[in-house]
Amino acid sequence: MLRTQRIAVGATAGAFALALAVSGCGSGSSNSGSGGSTSASSPSTSSSSGSSAARPATDTLSTAKVDKVGTVVVDGKGFVLYRFDKDTAKPTPKSNCYGTCAAQWPPAPATGNVTVKGIDKSLVGTVTRNDGTKQLTLAGRPLYRYAKDDQPHEAYGQGVGGIWFAATPTGAKAMTSDTGSSSGGGSGY
Repeated sequence: MLRTQRIAVGATAGAFALALAVSGCGSGSSNSGSGGSTSASSPSTSSSSGSSAARPATDTLSTAKVDKVGTVVVDGKGFVLYRFDKDTAKPTPKSNCYGTCAAQWPPAPATGNVTVKGIDKSLVGTVTRNDGTKQLTLAGRPLYRYAKDDQPHEAYGQGVGGIWFAATPTGAKAMTSDTGSSSGGGSGY
């Protein structure tokens, strides 16, 4: 039963990722500027509390001990966050994961105030993506989720392609004995 549910969730997530990839194609090539177009995928704010004043969204970063990976950074829902070796941290943070890469490795959105637990807040920042949305960074490195992590504290993205690694609380790569293997399958882009 659980396996059937996981397959159904995986199929749904795959269809969603494909829809994202197709909708992100647009016309022309992707460049570092916003190109004057507005993105339909901009973060939206909604309030279900019934309050007339909208409250700012809060992003939460905390730490969790994950089997075979160690202590890593997770988002507010407990999903492991990753860093990409092809991104740059200095002199200015820059994401290099777009299109099909971003469908497989969704950027960790920066939607409001950031709260941290077990992480030095001075290491947390944001980077503006090509579409104008904000992405969380840690020690200058953009953060991502992995589409195949369908449960909190899973780290199937650890070591994928030898370029994707769970982020430690200092922003470093989580290193394990099987680093460099593609334990969760998929592409490292």
